[in-house]
Amino acid sequence: MSRIIRIGTRDSELALWQAKTVQSQLERLGHKTVLVPIKSTGDIVLDRPLYELGITGIFTKTLDIAMLNEDIDIAVHSLKDVPTQLPKGIVQAAVLKRGNVNDTLVFKNNEEFLSAKNAIVATGSLRRRAQWLNRYPTHTVVGLRGNVNSRLEKLNQNDWNAAIFAAAGIGRLNLRPENAINLHWMIPAPAQGAVMVTALESDEEIRTICAEINHEDTETCTNIERKFLRRLEGGCTAPIGALAYIKNEEVTFKGVLLSKDGTKKVEVSKVVPLGEHYDLGDFCAEYIISKGGKTLMDQLQRSEKNTNIYSTKKLTDGQLQLFHNSVVAESNDAVKISLNRIPKSVVRNEIENVIITSKNSVEALLHNFSPAELQFKNIYCVGRRTKRMIEKRIGKVKHTETNAKKLAEYLVEYIEGTKVTYFCSDLRLDDLPKILTENNIAVNEVEAYQTKFDADKVEGDLDGIMFYSPSTVESFLKQNKAKGIAFCIGDTTAKVARQHFEDVRIAKVPTVESVIELVNEHYV
Repeated sequence: MSRIIRIGTRDSELALWQAKTVQSQLERLGHKTVLVPIKSTGDIVLDRPLYELGITGIFTKTLDIAMLNEDIDIAVHSLKDVPTQLPKGIVQAAVLKRGNVNDTLVFKNNEEFLSAKNAIVATGSLRRRAQWLNRYPTHTVVGLRGNVNSRLEKLNQNDWNAAIFAAAGIGRLNLRPENAINLHWMIPAPAQGAVMVTALESDEEIRTICAEINHEDTETCTNIERKFLRRLEGGCTAPIGALAYIKNEEVTFKGVLLSKDGTKKVEVSKVVPLGEHYDLGDFCAEYIISKGGKTLMDQLQRSEKNTNIYSTKKLTDGQLQLFHNSVVAESNDAVKISLNRIPKSVVRNEIENVIITSKNSVEALLHNFSPAELQFKNIYCVGRRTKRMIEKRIGKVKHTETNAKKLAEYLVEYIEGTKVTYFCSDLRLDDLPKILTENNIAVNEVEAYQTKFDADKVEGDLDGIMFYSPSTVESFLKQNKAKGIAFCIGDTTAKVARQHFEDVRIAKVPTVESVIELVNEHYV
């Protein structure tokens, strides 16, 4: 095969180890490969929003986007981090032979603290925390996040007795200390220790190649565990453990669901002949549910909602599902748009230079005229989505920028002629017409639509507010005080928010889904 397989991976040390392992196995089979580390979300060039594609995993989303954009051919993940529902168009192509499935306790001095009444153990895992407190209810469990190296360093720096790690992670990086024991009694996360390869469903050639490195027994066991997890998730983040293994032509499964504090636990264990295992995960999940698991999950779902976010744009059900489970999000439109009647005389003759800074202006133009009537020689716009809408419904865009100020600065340098027609709102910002006028470019402003403030008065304290335009900031503040974090869709919105909020965050990409991702990154 002459095709070079592009292997997408996160750029952490452990992720690169996994990707290089996949690379090595493929190259031993005679395939050419190249690693493509992916650092950030980047420029999403998709026709549909993320929620329609089902992209949800906080550790896998960036690679999903890169694959759907066809920037990579395959992606390599820790299987335990992959959501049980893959995005549309992406499939599991291979699972490598599983490593150590256990959780490992790394302790400082000795193991005597295990019998002590008071001890401090660190972990960032809800599942590990719950199982530890179930076994050692008088111990204190503290949070621990970061990569493996930084967590080991934090253990040494703090007055803790021990910390819990995935055995596979510290083993693969050759970082397992001598003072470490595997916790065989602790049921691991579903698919812990397994490496997964995903590919586009439509790429039959790549899927056929990946099948060559698939480990069938690992695939069987992790599928059972993930079916168990998927049935129990129910929209909440719960302490769930699952482990399946094959021995002597039999499949043994163990599963557990706990309360966050470890005081409540429902377990299941079942052995079936290999070949009769296909419904094992679902069967065991139903057993858990019937033995008190449903009540426990309902309690978990109610207890974990603790961060209040308000969106100044009405969110769809799909968008609301993208929020982390600890976030309670309410939404309503803070501004209402009313399209104006635009006189036919405005577009009677061909207009040399047109400026459009929002999709609302596009809607207003098309509300008044047919595309054939809109004879614009040069169209300049703000925003990638506005550009796509214009090119789909009106005509080619000559140039686009991320905000109005940048567009004005570009036009001062490169415009053809000295006049522009600017289709805008009655509440437009001054930057663009001011800069153009100061540079002897005449601006004919046409009020295409009106923006009406219509924000709710929000009761109770908010942890953060999501803003999508300067108008949404102004509207919200007419009814409410500036408290919490302002999560903004772009620089222009952030500029207005900074006049009122101390903490302002800007999304990587100017989309609603990216603002939601910004919220999740802060609170997860």
